[in-house]
Amino acid sequence: CSASANKPVLTLFTKKPCPLCDEAKEVLEPHKRRFILQEVDITLPENSAWYDKYKYDIPVFHLNGKFLMKHQVDIQKFEDELTKLELQND
Repeated sequence: CSASANKPVLTLFTKKPCPLCDEAKEVLEPHKRRFILQEVDITLPENSAWYDKYKYDIPVFHLNGKFLMKHQVDIQKFEDELTKLELQND
């Protein structure tokens, strides 16, 4: 279906264990039908560039490839950006 093709992609830069990441995912749970969550484990060898960039900042979120927020979910900012993208797609 084309609707899911247009859903914004929220990328979560994470590692195991990451209690803050788990917390962030819980905060985003009510909105999960509105975006696709993609998790990037920064400890994997192929993600070493992200590790160097974000090792002290996770969780870090990118929305459609652009930096959005780090450390914790700013739900207002997230809502605003998500709504903007949804309006662009209509």
